[in-house]
This record gives sequence, structure tokens and C-alpha cells, in this order.
Amino acid sequence: MLVIRRRAGESLLIGDNIEIEILALTQNHVKLGIRAPQEVTVLRKEVRLTHEHNREAAELPSLERISGLANFLRQNEKSYSRNSGEAR
Repeated sequence: MLVIRRRAGESLLIGDNIEIEILALTQNHVKLGIRAPQEVTVLRKEVRLTHEHNREAAELPSLERISGLANFLRQNEKSYSRNSGEAR
């Protein structure tokens, strides 16, 4: 990781066509301006991570996971049947 110190109004370049400018600094925040070609995707990291997590959650479960869940439900059904029978 490259660490660079910059002040408000200063910039840094990534490659030939991406510029990141420090617009404002406060005690807890940095406001950045990013100039990049339209074909370059610029996202906050948390947006990308949320997208990836949502995509993983939307995938169909594997047969192994479905089988494991079915076994778990069968075992709990038997346990529940025994326990509810005792309570009567």
C-alpha cells in the first residue's frame, strides 16, 4: 500500500487519466473529488461488498446444503414430536 500525505486542494494521479483531489479535510473526514473516464467504475468499497454479499445470498444453495438442512429438520421434527408427546 502506498501512503501519501496531501493537503486540501492537492491531487494525486493514478495512471494517465485518473485524478483524485482532496477537496476538504475535517477532524474525522476527507472529502475527495475523483476525475476518471466514464468507462472506469468508481464505487465506495461498502457498496461493492454489499453487492457481492447480495449476489452470494441470491445464488441457489448446493444439493449438499439442501440435504443437510433436510436432515436437520428431520432430526428436529422427531425431537419435537417426542417432546410434545410428553407434554400431553
